[in-house]
Amino acid sequence: MGTFSIWHWAIVLLLIGVPVFFAVRSAAKPSQNPEPLVGFGGWLMLLAIGQALSPLRTLADFANSADGYQQLMTLSNGPLAVYGEVTLNLAFLALQLVVLVSMLRKSRRFPQLFLLQWLAIPVVFVLDTIWISSFLGVPMSQVLAGDALVTPIASFVGTGIWVAYVCRSVRVRNTFTRTNASEQVASAS
Repeated sequence: MGTFSIWHWAIVLLLIGVPVFFAVRSAAKPSQNPEPLVGFGGWLMLLAIGQALSPLRTLADFANSADGYQQLMTLSNGPLAVYGEVTLNLAFLALQLVVLVSMLRKSRRFPQLFLLQWLAIPVVFVLDTIWISSFLGVPMSQVLAGDALVTPIASFVGTGIWVAYVCRSVRVRNTFTRTNASEQVASAS
């Protein structure tokens, strides 16, 4: 690792890690107010904003990849490589939307879905890397060249810190309590 890489990670840690560290730390502290912490406020509001923007970020990545996809379509097995990558990314986008809807509905399943979304980050990245390498006949070292690992690692670490917050936050526990209609019918029977 060169000096630039160390500074790059230090900046990522400061910009993402420090605010989220304080969010997790404050979530563990008991509230000074006698009223329970409920609803989108405090650190949960930041998480909600990030979750609402995550599908837009994925769509922006699609738009930025359009030229690369067009170039790959001319190669042997290029269309198969492109369709596979697009399918993986659309599946991840669908997961992001499911997590967003569960968050907006204040579903009790949001914490588990958020955890699943976090775990999907490296899974999608590894599957995509293997897919591209296999169908284009390119060594994985070439697929992972340059800064190819920076974004997924930063995303995984940043989201992982938010997962810790979701698991420990009193506000999260108090906010995400809604059950869906089928569960309410089953419990009423």
